Amino acid sequence: MDAPVPEFTERPEDPFALRRAASAVLDDEGTVVGWSERAEALLGHPAREVLGQRADTFLLAADGRAAAAAAVAAARREAGWSGLLPVRHHDGQRVELGLRVRPVERGGSRHEWYVVAAPAAEVVQWEIDRSVLDGLFRRSPIGLAVHAPDLSILRINRAIAGISRRPAAAHRGLRMEDFLIGQDVATIEERLRRVLETGEPLIFTEQSCRLRADPGHERVVSVSAFRMRDASGAVLGVTQMVEDVTDRHRAQHRLAVLNRASARIGTTLDVSQTARELAEVAVPDLADAVSVDLLEPVTRGQDPTRGSYVPVHRTAVRSVVPEGLDVMYPVGEVFRFAPGTPQARCLTARQPILEPELAASPGWYIQDPERSERALRLGAHSLIVVPLAARGLVLGLVSLWRAERPQAFEQDDLVLAQEFVSRAAICIDNARRYTQEHYGALTLQRSLLPRELPEQLAVEVAHRYLPADPAAGVGGDWFDVIPVSSARVALVVGDVVGHGLHAAATMGRLRTAVHTLANLDLAPDEVLSHLDDLVNRLAEEQESADGGPQSPQVIGATCLYAVYDPVSRRCNIARAGHLPPAVVGPDGRMTLPDLPAGPPLGLGGLPFESAEIDIAEGSLLALYTDGLLEVRGRDLDAGLELLREALERPARGLEECCKAAVDALLPDHPRDDVALLVARTRALPPESVASWDLPAEPTAAAEAREATAAKLTEWGLEELAFTAELVVSELVTNAYRYGGTPITLRLIRDRSLICEVSDPSSTAPHLRRAHSTDEGGRGLLLVAQLTDRWGARHTREGKTVWTELPLPSPADG
Repeated sequence: MDAPVPEFTERPEDPFALRRAASAVLDDEGTVVGWSERAEALLGHPAREVLGQRADTFLLAADGRAAAAAAVAAARREAGWSGLLPVRHHDGQRVELGLRVRPVERGGSRHEWYVVAAPAAEVVQWEIDRSVLDGLFRRSPIGLAVHAPDLSILRINRAIAGISRRPAAAHRGLRMEDFLIGQDVATIEERLRRVLETGEPLIFTEQSCRLRADPGHERVVSVSAFRMRDASGAVLGVTQMVEDVTDRHRAQHRLAVLNRASARIGTTLDVSQTARELAEVAVPDLADAVSVDLLEPVTRGQDPTRGSYVPVHRTAVRSVVPEGLDVMYPVGEVFRFAPGTPQARCLTARQPILEPELAASPGWYIQDPERSERALRLGAHSLIVVPLAARGLVLGLVSLWRAERPQAFEQDDLVLAQEFVSRAAICIDNARRYTQEHYGALTLQRSLLPRELPEQLAVEVAHRYLPADPAAGVGGDWFDVIPVSSARVALVVGDVVGHGLHAAATMGRLRTAVHTLANLDLAPDEVLSHLDDLVNRLAEEQESADGGPQSPQVIGATCLYAVYDPVSRRCNIARAGHLPPAVVGPDGRMTLPDLPAGPPLGLGGLPFESAEIDIAEGSLLALYTDGLLEVRGRDLDAGLELLREALERPARGLEECCKAAVDALLPDHPRDDVALLVARTRALPPESVASWDLPAEPTAAAEAREATAAKLTEWGLEELAFTAELVVSELVTNAYRYGGTPITLRLIRDRSLICEVSDPSSTAPHLRRAHSTDEGGRGLLLVAQLTDRWGARHTREGKTVWTELPLPSPADG
C-alpha cells in the first residue's frame, strides 16, 4: 500500500498517430500511390518497389484475401473501415496489423484511400487503455477528478458528480470550494499543492467531506493523488482519486470506541469513578455532552428501585460545548425525571430512546423548560438515552447530546451507545456489589470498634481510624482504652493479618478477648500469651472448617498492650510483633522505648516479655498500626522521621496531633487500615493517695478502720466512712487470716474511692454461697454488696484485693 506510485512522464498515445504508425495511399483500384518511411520500416517493402503496384499482389497472404475483400466492401459501403488484418512482410513472414482506412477525394469522381497501419498488439493495448480510461470516467465507483495547476477542475467522472449532485460537464472551471465547505477544502487543497510542488503522491489519506448543499451530513473519503506531466516534463496538473469510506470509517470508529471503553471503564471498584470513566469515553468520541444518572440506591451499593419516577443521582457529566455544564444538573444533585421525558420513558420501557431532532421532541421540554431553552440556544439538537442495565437490573441511564457537530444521531450511533453502555453497566454493577459488600464489612468493622472511649483521669486520649481504600477491602486494625483497677488504664492497638470480612470478624473476637483479659487484671505479657493461644485455636477451627491446612484464610495478628498507672507514673508494656509506641516527653522530644519485640500472635510456643518505663506527667504516648508508617515507596525509617516531625511540634490539642500525623504520613487513599491512639498522661496528686503498712496482729483491722475514717474525714468524704470501714475491715481481716504479712492498705481518691489491701499470698479470694452451718464465707458477699466493683490481681510480691466505692454526687451535698 505504501509503495511509491510511478509518475506519468508521457501520456499514452494513439498508435495511429502519424509519428508512430505506417501510412499508405491507394487509388480506387487498390494501386499504391503513396508509401511512408514508417511503412517501409514496418513491412520491409521500399517505396520504389511498391509504388504503382496493386497492394494485394505483395501484401496479402493467401489466408488474408477473404478478410481483405470483406474489409474493402465494408469501406466502400460505410466510407471507411478499421480493424485487424494479416499481411505479408517483405521477408515472407505473417504480420498482424491494425488498419484504419478513410476515403480521400481527389476531385471529380476520383477516389483514393488513406490507410494508416500499426502493429496489432499496440492497437489492442491502446483499445484497452482507452476502455480503462473510459471506464474510470463513466463507470468507476471511485471518484476521479483532474485539476489544472491552479487546482481548478478540468474533468471529473460520474462518481464525483454523484457526490457533488451536479452534472459532470458543469464542473469544468469550478473549484472545490464551489461545492465543499471551506474547512474541508483548505485541507485537501493544501495536500494537492504539496503533490504539485514535490511530486510525491498522496496515498489513501482519509478526511472529512461535507457538501455546501448538505453540511449536516458528514462523509469520510479516502484521497489519493499524483502529479501529471507531458512528454517534455511540463506540469499539466494533478489527478485525485476519491473513495467514499464513510461506512468503513464509522465501523472502525465504533470498534475503536469499544476498545477504549473496554480499556478505560471499570479500572476501579468505585461506582462514581466508573461513571466518570464512562462519560470520558463517550465525549467526544460519540457525543458532545453526556450525563450519567444512577438510581439513588445504587450509589450506596444497594439494589435499585424499580419504576420511572424514582430519584436519580447525577453521578458524572462531561461536555465539550462551552457553558455546556451550566445547562446540566450538577454532579451530586438528586432529582426525578418527569413523566413523558425521554429519560422517564427509557426507565419505564427499559429500552434506549433516539431523538434525532430535539426540536421535534416536546417531551424533552417537560423536565425543565428553562434549561431546555438554554440548551437549544447552545446548539443541542439530537439526543440518545440508554438504560444502564446489567443482570436484569436497571441501574440508571446515560444521556448523550450533540450540539457542536451538526450531524444528528443515527441508528448506528444508537447501536454503538448501547454497546459500550452495556459494558459500563456490568462494571458499575460489579462496583455496586463490591460497594454493598464493602459497606457491610465496614459496618461490621466499625460496630466492633469502640464508638466512644471511656472517660477516666489517668490519660487524655484522642484517636483516628482510617479504613483502607475500598479496592483493598476492610482490614482488622483496632484500638482500645480499657479502665482497669486502681485508677490504671490499659491502652491497646492491634492489627489482624489480611483484609475483608474474615479479618474484621477476627478483630472483633480478639478485641472482646482483650476486654475479658483486661478485666482479669492480668499483666501485659500474660494477656498476650492468652491471645496467642486464642489465635492458635481460631486457626485450628478454620483449618477444620475448610477441610484441611490448605485454607486460604490465614489467621494471625500483632498487638501492643500497655497499662499506665497514674499513681506511680509507670507504664508496663508488652508487644507481639508490633511496632513500639512513640513517647514524647514534656521537653517535646520523641523517643522509641527499647521493648522486647515478641513474636506475632499465632506462632505459638514462644514467650512474651513486658517492660516497665517511667513516664513523666504530661507526656504524649502514641500507639499506631503499621499502616501509618509503611506506605508504598517509603521505608520505615522515613515514616518514623515524619511521625517525629508531626509529634514534636509545639504543644497542641490531641485532636490536632492526630490530624498532623495523618496529614504528614498518609496519602489520600491509604492501601491499608490505620489505627492511631494518642494519650497524654496525667498523675494523681500525692494528697489523693494514702498508704499504711499494717502489723500482723489481731488489732490490724481496727487500725485500718481508724486510719480510713481519719483520711476520709480529711478528704471530706465522711459519709463514706461507715461503708469504707466495713470493707477495709473485712479485707484486712482476710489478709491477716489467710495471706500473711506484710499487709498494706492503700486508699485512692479518683472518680471513685478505691480501697486496696495487699498481702504476700498468691491465693485469690473468690465469692461463694455460705451455708447456714458455715462459720465464714460471708465477708466477700458483704463486700460485693457494698461496692460497685471488686476484684483481685496478682503482683510479683503477692496479690492485691481492691474495691471501688462511688463518690457522692454534688446533688447529695
